[in-house]
Amino acid sequence: MTNDRLQKESVLRVGEVSTVSGRRISITVDKDKNLSELFFDGELIRNIAVGSYVEIRKGFLSLIGKVDGENAQFESAYVDRQPLPPNSNRVLTVSLVGFLNHKGMFFGGTKELPLVGNEAYLLTKDKIHQIHNLIATDGIALHIATSEYEGYDIALPVDGLMNSHIAIFGNTGSGKSNTLAMLFQAFIAEMRSRNSAEFNENCRVILFDFNGEYARPQCLTTEKTVYRLSTRNNDGDKLPLTDAGLMDIEILSILADATEKTQQPFLKRALHLQRKVMEGADPQNHVRNIVKLQVKSIMQMSDKQRVDLLFDYLRKILPEEDAAGERVEIAADIDWHNQSSEYKLRATNQFLKSNPDLIEQTMVFNHVDALTISDDPILLFIMFCYIQLIYDVLSNRAQNEHIAPAINKLLSKQADIRKIFDDVNGGNLFTSNIVVISLNDVNIEMRKTIPLLIARKIYNDHKAHGQNKTLNIVIDEAHNILSLESARESESWKDYRLETFEEIIKEGRKFGVFMTIASQRPNDISHTITSQAHNYFIHRLVNQKDLQAIASAVSYIDKLTEESIPTLPTGTCIFSGIAASMPLKLQINPLSENEKPASTTFQFSSIATAI
Repeated sequence: MTNDRLQKESVLRVGEVSTVSGRRISITVDKDKNLSELFFDGELIRNIAVGSYVEIRKGFLSLIGKVDGENAQFESAYVDRQPLPPNSNRVLTVSLVGFLNHKGMFFGGTKELPLVGNEAYLLTKDKIHQIHNLIATDGIALHIATSEYEGYDIALPVDGLMNSHIAIFGNTGSGKSNTLAMLFQAFIAEMRSRNSAEFNENCRVILFDFNGEYARPQCLTTEKTVYRLSTRNNDGDKLPLTDAGLMDIEILSILADATEKTQQPFLKRALHLQRKVMEGADPQNHVRNIVKLQVKSIMQMSDKQRVDLLFDYLRKILPEEDAAGERVEIAADIDWHNQSSEYKLRATNQFLKSNPDLIEQTMVFNHVDALTISDDPILLFIMFCYIQLIYDVLSNRAQNEHIAPAINKLLSKQADIRKIFDDVNGGNLFTSNIVVISLNDVNIEMRKTIPLLIARKIYNDHKAHGQNKTLNIVIDEAHNILSLESARESESWKDYRLETFEEIIKEGRKFGVFMTIASQRPNDISHTITSQAHNYFIHRLVNQKDLQAIASAVSYIDKLTEESIPTLPTGTCIFSGIAASMPLKLQINPLSENEKPASTTFQFSSIATAI
């Protein structure tokens, strides 16, 4: 060993192993290495401290440990039973995180344990880079962060990160939005610089933006499609639908909040009836003939309660006014006779059940000729739903309380549906391979419906036609759609909503579909979803329940790292997952002002200047 090498070793040496207890190691620090900084190779380097790394040499193997804590051991000498001034030794508590092999490659985990007496050294800049190197030999790197302690650039791998499920958590103002935007901006720019045509053809990214933060022209990329939706007025963009348009059973089921076992089969029957009628030569007369036959069946029933119910359905189908604009009451010329349990013509003794031919003289039968087919697809489908419901009640196949809520939900949403979906022109949602759907101006109910509808649709389409292609579904403020608690929806519908996204995050990887979720309240999100993520960016969190959710979901974060989460500065996060051999504390690079999401905290100084 040369003198130069010996000098370097003497500078870098900090002490030796004094205790080995499993993965917990104690290192006694040399008394001349208690300074906070050291001068080495013309550079000022930080001395060993809590949170930094240390190299323990055992033969040709370098064991890497992280300093979890330190304490002082005091030694006292006695002369005539009088203690002399104590001398103290620093003792570091270290946990092993991995090792460097003879080729200088870092591997996480424990291969061997050190021996008492093994020497411990500070890490040089080269070895820190080796530990933090996450990029394979032929891998693609994303340069978006630096290490918090040393300030060295840390590149994150595209493979292992972007082809995985990602969770980004952090309280408001912690840098969560910057991390999400920086990650995908670097990914899009890097992939387009390598092969723009292939990337645009084979990789799709769709971001659900609940607060309108990512719709800015230069955020993520300038080459993107932004849909600014609105339920307040008709000025917002509209989501183009495929050739099937709204008349797709999945879309209708989601819009109607339909339950799987009862309401969805009913909607399928109604949709089948509609298609059968509308494909005929004269749909309008076909519908009128169907309703006339139903009127004849209803007028011959003996159950007054069911008859009244079916008349209510007829009122939903038939026009409220006649050709002259006068309001029509379809039961105005008939009366119910209790003793015989049947209808009769008013002011006569002519009973309709006994004389079915008289039914054609009634107002309700003749008013069917005023029925017209609506151009509005939702109103048209609702009409066929009531026609199908009459069929089902007549045949004792369905009950009103089971089916009516789905129809009423469609009725209540019809105005919002017209404002959001373009069912006339159709078209492709992905006019660019990067799509941002801004939900900032959308009401609460449709905020939950739209991401569910679009995510399920594109996921199923990708499974069917997306071989050798990828789809990244990004949900910002994910607690809005993935929450466990909701007083605005039924339990069955909440289960359907969560099961849809849980299926994507559990099965999507097999089909090239990956989810990224960002939220300030991880405890509110389904634990199945948080635990299925492969990589985590954890910013500052202070709520105890959120911290507990992180602790249970991310089992490979050490205790010291976990305890530092509430005190992380803005922009700093814990990165942990399959893309890293061990948890890393990263400082995410800030975006330029025009590339940032619109999530900056308002400054009162911008409107109140000093006089």
